[in-house]
Amino acid sequence: MSDAKTAILYRMVLPDHVCPFGVRAKQMLEQAGFTVDDRILSSRAEVDAFEEEQGVATTPQVFVAGERIGGSDDLARYLAA
Repeated sequence: MSDAKTAILYRMVLPDHVCPFGVRAKQMLEQAGFTVDDRILSSRAEVDAFEEEQGVATTPQVFVAGERIGGSDDLARYLAA
């Protein structure tokens, strides 16, 4: 499958706060050999809109092959499986 090693990562990078879980998720994906489509949510409004649209309570959110994996802890479990 051509998109098997590509991941989409939505993570929060605000002017006064970079989410450490988003940084961790990006590092885990890259270490696992994924190409990361890094989609930065750069305002609280963008973060809130994304969370509402996706029905999630937190960022980051990772998607692989169109499937939502979840946040950094979910990603760690996914990569370990």
